[in-house]
Amino acid sequence: MKNPLEILEMIPDPEIPVINIVELGIVREAKITGENSCEVMITPTYSACPAMFTIEEDIIKIMKENGWEAKVVTKMFPIWTTDWLTDEAREKLRVYGITPPEKGADEHHIGKPKKCPRCGSMNSKQISRFGSTLCKASYQCLDCLEPFDYFKCH
Repeated sequence: MKNPLEILEMIPDPEIPVINIVELGIVREAKITGENSCEVMITPTYSACPAMFTIEEDIIKIMKENGWEAKVVTKMFPIWTTDWLTDEAREKLRVYGITPPEKGADEHHIGKPKKCPRCGSMNSKQISRFGSTLCKASYQCLDCLEPFDYFKCH
């Protein structure tokens, strides 16, 4: 039987399916509490993140399919930060066309030029503080003229 963390790595983020919930840093802990039971601690990326209900359901379903009974606990503190994204997740975001957040950055980086994930140019501008989801802002590259999302820091 697979360990709980390996199973959780099979769950893609509902809004950004190229990264899983472990790489995203949503899963804070997965501890075995009994022979076939575990407790999964998650922290939402945003307090109002609509994907958290789906993620909780996905956790319970996939754990059951793999022989585990899972209890999901949502922990709001410490507050999730983009620093919890793995390096692999950052690269997957870039390849997918989303500029990943800088490590150690905060929301004051919004509005400043971001590196285009398509051509690599830093010659870009913010189009909108809000992108396709709450966690992203919309940018446009001024060299290749392509729009792209920036995963906001926090």
